[in-house]
Amino acid sequence: MAANESSSNAVVVRELERRFGNFVAVNRVSFSVAQGEIFGFLGPNGAGKSTTIRMMCGILAPTGGGGTVAGYDIRTQPEQIKANIGYMSQRFSLYEDLTVEENIDFYSGIYRIPREKKQARKEWVIEMAGLERHRHSHAGTLSGGWKQRLALGCAILHEPPILFLDEPTSGVDPNSRRRFWDLIYELSGQGVTVFVTTHYMDEAEHCDRLALIYRGELIAIGTPQSLKTDGIAEEILEVICERPQDAIEVIEKTEPAEGIRSVALFGQGLHVVVPDAGAAAPVLQRLLEQSGYPVSRIEPIAPSMEDVFVSLIEWHDRSHPPLAEVRR
Repeated sequence: MAANESSSNAVVVRELERRFGNFVAVNRVSFSVAQGEIFGFLGPNGAGKSTTIRMMCGILAPTGGGGTVAGYDIRTQPEQIKANIGYMSQRFSLYEDLTVEENIDFYSGIYRIPREKKQARKEWVIEMAGLERHRHSHAGTLSGGWKQRLALGCAILHEPPILFLDEPTSGVDPNSRRRFWDLIYELSGQGVTVFVTTHYMDEAEHCDRLALIYRGELIAIGTPQSLKTDGIAEEILEVICERPQDAIEVIEKTEPAEGIRSVALFGQGLHVVVPDAGAAAPVLQRLLEQSGYPVSRIEPIAPSMEDVFVSLIEWHDRSHPPLAEVRR
């Protein structure tokens, strides 16, 4: 690994691997994260996101490969890494019988914040998270969104240059998720590098760059726009028809020669992946209407991040044997 690469990036990993017995949870993953970047790690549950982030945070030792975080070696300097990052998981430990202030005081001690800075850092966290009215409330009485903000504040008390967020918005309502992302933008604007794992496709749009992980393997990396432009070779038809959920079965039984690759329910309609939207649209409309599903609209659209991810997964499955067959 080149020295200048490590110094110019907040995170660098090369061929990172983690095995649990014969099971390969993370399979030779490589990427880098620039300083001040919001980097998204996107994938379905069980894809290897949390295992990767735990290795980078010095919590779990890699089986193979390596890298640096904040300039420290993942393999040999895990304690230095822990001291120079903030880490928040979906199960971040708040003490529910303590108040908001008492939780912050507790983590100030954990992070060994100097006595003369503790009060100022506490007030900064409370203001940043909008917790002024809740400072004397017990953490256990807070809603999920307020707990989330408090957990974020506790994770960045010591002003780390890199923040790792592992599924931080899992289980909270959409409004709380949006407010949480406002805080992430604020931190990024202050120069903090943010590495966030998520399975929410809409959150992926908020990242500067994305890495898509599937079955432990990195299958694509780039900006959201570049992935939507270059990550899918086919075109997308949006189909609005009667009983779309039932219509899926008709489309899935269509011969591949008709030019239909795949179909998925999307909102109130269907997204159909085809190699040529102009040629496939009349074929698809005729098929549906002859099968008793009148079509009110059918038109090509720009792919969403979900379309791209589904297409990449299907391409990966077609071009690679199941991972279970290659794990040793």
